[in-house]
Amino acid sequence: MMDLINLVAVAVSSYLLGSIPTAFVFGKVLKGIDIRQHGSGNMGATNVFRVIGKGPGTAVLIIDMLKGFLPVALIAGWLSPGVEGRIVAALAAVCGHNWTCFMGFKGGKGVATSAGVLIGLTVAIVSVRMPVILCISSWIIIFLATAYISVASMAAATLLPVFMIIYGVPFHVILLSIAFCIFVVIRHQSNIHRLLNGQESRVPLRFLPFLHNCRKQDKKKDRSCRS
Repeated sequence: MMDLINLVAVAVSSYLLGSIPTAFVFGKVLKGIDIRQHGSGNMGATNVFRVIGKGPGTAVLIIDMLKGFLPVALIAGWLSPGVEGRIVAALAAVCGHNWTCFMGFKGGKGVATSAGVLIGLTVAIVSVRMPVILCISSWIIIFLATAYISVASMAAATLLPVFMIIYGVPFHVILLSIAFCIFVVIRHQSNIHRLLNGQESRVPLRFLPFLHNCRKQDKKKDRSCRS
């Protein structure tokens, strides 16, 4: 009975922590704006980068990652340190970010919070470490190759379950990685639509001239910066 109570406590606390609308709060406090009405309209770090600036965008990114890391590494570690408790914390935190109760159950896309969750899992589950490293490395490589945050995020999310299976992580963690993959792809439907229509803009990468030129071409075509 106590185990069940602890799992419920983990789920509720992790969901509430994940539900903190970081991007919305930064928009209101720093600029007096509703971030949902600017840029891509997404409540995430990328939109804050573009609408408010690099500093606030970096802060939102770090906080959103902590919203995933803290529930898995600390809350579950304290109340229910087994694999099941950490899985519950992971799902609850990401669901909180994606469907926050503070904003009418509408939130961000969950990439940063999912990354924080995965890093948190590496603290307790050794077999998860290499798949997470490969997943993050895949994101970086694909982003540098395409300059599309959305493409890098969806590709890395799709590869995550593959890496988990290859390295033989616990079955519950494999299921979690599949859930994350589905979440990320679903939350990027608008990006997929823009990609198919040639309307998704790249992030400027000044140290890669070809991609920087592509970015200039995007601006000339008056395409909105979204990810």
